[in-house]
Amino acid sequence: MTTTAIHKDYIVVAQNASGRNMHVPIYRLRGDKPGPTVYIQSSIHGAEVQGNVVIYQLLQQLKHLQICGEIILVPNCNPVGTNIKAGEYTLGRFDPVNGTNWNRGYYYNEAAVHDFAESIAADESVESIRERFKAYWAQAITDKLASPWGLGLAQQLNLKLQQLAVSADYVLDLHNGPVSTRHIYVPEYARESATLFNFPHCIFIPNVFAGALDEATFCPWWTLQDLLTSRFDKAYDLGVEAFTLEMGSQEVIQFAEGNVDARSILSYLNAKGALDNTDFQPASMERVGVYLRDYKTLFTQWGGMVEYLARPGQRISQGEPLARVLNIDQLDNDRGSFVVDAPCDLIPILHFPSASVLSGTQLYKVFTNYFSLTDDEKS
Repeated sequence: MTTTAIHKDYIVVAQNASGRNMHVPIYRLRGDKPGPTVYIQSSIHGAEVQGNVVIYQLLQQLKHLQICGEIILVPNCNPVGTNIKAGEYTLGRFDPVNGTNWNRGYYYNEAAVHDFAESIAADESVESIRERFKAYWAQAITDKLASPWGLGLAQQLNLKLQQLAVSADYVLDLHNGPVSTRHIYVPEYARESATLFNFPHCIFIPNVFAGALDEATFCPWWTLQDLLTSRFDKAYDLGVEAFTLEMGSQEVIQFAEGNVDARSILSYLNAKGALDNTDFQPASMERVGVYLRDYKTLFTQWGGMVEYLARPGQRISQGEPLARVLNIDQLDNDRGSFVVDAPCDLIPILHFPSASVLSGTQLYKVFTNYFSLTDDEKS
């Protein structure tokens, strides 16, 4: 049986108020054959823990497979967020000192991409462009991290993780929703790769940077491709992809479901040449897509206690009930409860985790104007 060695290191991602270092483990698996570099991390948000089980299940299988290139796995990449507890709940979505979302501090500078594009000659090979740009972008991240004015904790953490991911050809950031079904964020240029994962719901996102790791990875490469294609009037494919994988609900781990998602990732890695002599293939399943502009949030205009009637992943027609609300101030009359109906045909993807809801809450996030990717595969 093939046994691939696992090399484990640690990086310091933060220091607590006592001056003690907080470490994150890094697992590296290197193959004997050349191939791509893959970077996978989990739990940048403290309550989103399922990705750690997925990485565990990946390791159990990868060590018995033939790897091409290198696979870098970073579980529980935000130990600060994991340990921010309030009673029974993990509140690790925001840096408690600065209020910053832990997934919004990665580096991107479009002007720097334009500057680099000017250094490229028409006859320079794609491989040369790739290697030079990786080094250029890595130095830019290092320079940002060394700012003489310092950086907030979330951005320090993000940049240290981005230094690990900057050389990767494929980057996967593992997340969870509050109460959620599986879904994946896919850059529009990598649409064909959506069907290589076993995710039933796919959100196609434009080349716009909003701070997350997937955007920080694909925005510079996508932008550079477009600049070169326009400048030299020929197509460029620089071969870098990044995705955010949302694997169900937060605050829970499920080993069996982790194995399902691990095999999904292995199917993608096999298709991208990171595995040798394996038969992992994407499952035959119904896949539905939506453009980010049609991924809608239903906010509440009221407060109350909520029963969620529509399950994540369930197809709902316009006018069908999404939720039933209890109005504590009106229990003695016919306004004591009311139903929230779907404003259009939609698929709920996730909903707020609590029954206690304030006005202005993101009650549901839903697919509207969705379309079948299964039909695309058949055609």
